[in-house]
Amino acid sequence: MKRLQVLLLVSLASVLLFSGCGKSEEEADEPAVAQVIEKQPELEDTEAPAEPESEAEAPVDDEQPPEEGMVRSTLTNEWIDGSLEKTRPIAIMVPNDSAALPHYNISKADILYECPVESGITRTMAVIKDWENLDRIGNVRSCRDYFVYWSFEWDAIYLHFGGPYYINEIVERKDTDHITGCSYGDKRTDGLFEGAFYRSTDKKAPHNAYASAEGIQKGIDKFNISATYRDNYYDPDHFKFAPSKEPNTLEQYSDAVTAKEIDMSSAYPVTKTSFSYNESDGLYYRSMYGKADVDAANDNQQLAFKNVLVQFTYHEVRDAKGYLIFQVHDTTRDGYYFTNGKGIHVTWKKSADYEPTKYYDDDGNEIEVNTGKTMICIVKDGDSFKADGTALKAK
Repeated sequence: MKRLQVLLLVSLASVLLFSGCGKSEEEADEPAVAQVIEKQPELEDTEAPAEPESEAEAPVDDEQPPEEGMVRSTLTNEWIDGSLEKTRPIAIMVPNDSAALPHYNISKADILYECPVESGITRTMAVIKDWENLDRIGNVRSCRDYFVYWSFEWDAIYLHFGGPYYINEIVERKDTDHITGCSYGDKRTDGLFEGAFYRSTDKKAPHNAYASAEGIQKGIDKFNISATYRDNYYDPDHFKFAPSKEPNTLEQYSDAVTAKEIDMSSAYPVTKTSFSYNESDGLYYRSMYGKADVDAANDNQQLAFKNVLVQFTYHEVRDAKGYLIFQVHDTTRDGYYFTNGKGIHVTWKKSADYEPTKYYDDDGNEIEVNTGKTMICIVKDGDSFKADGTALKAK
């Protein structure tokens, strides 16, 4: 596989942004598309998820598929319809500005990344395998090149709404399958690609651009993108999953820390992202701005994850505007893994663009990740976060 130099630390004489088809990102043009008109749902003040009515309602996790033709997802180890086995996921850029909330269909993400961008805010990238029936996904914002490298791990089709010129080298590579709402010099497009994205009328630009399965399919057809995994690009052996009948409790680690509350506010000072562990279902529930992070397309359901991974990552500031660059591979660095109310120190390694990030305990053994959705938080080296009030940082 081709390696790519990761640190794109080139001093350029002039800065030209292409995030809004020729305008600044906050002044993005309106695509000529159908409008969605919906009343915006109220955000929930409570962070606590509803208690399950009874243990009998919990899904039965068996080594045999619950229905004929089902297979294990390589992203979550959950059972999925066999027709999805070779389907490429999408990786969609999502803003975390308070004005952008609530999001739509982000609870469908199998993997969710959060990483700082400029001005102290973070952005999210949602990796969604079962996207083909979703009519409103996002909202969608502009690309940052380091997110594209993480999308490579899943051989995902990358969705974004333009971006600064720093993205040009990575998005214009022949092996980068992406669909954008803007033209920024990519020779495959000629102005705005109509139909790939649309704007709703219940929010103001730039927070009202959304993707849909229909629009994504139009982009796939227009750009001749493979909807199934490409040969030699995707390694399905990404996570090492614990056996479903023997989940990883982390009790085997004498130095495991208690982690009922994970507070990322030191690393994410604007969104103040946090996670609260619910013992009744064994999931971590995500909050931002002190409120439950909910999915407006899914009855305001709060986003929840079985696994939370934190990756400390080398970064540099690119320019006076505060654009960042992160070293996403060719490195071994610190991190933490949280599941079932506990956490351990790990190291993470990624060797090339399409190689998976691997996580190892302090004895050098690859960790076993539990079946379910995974949240990956990227933290700048030197920053810290808290687990049950204890500050944790890179060793």
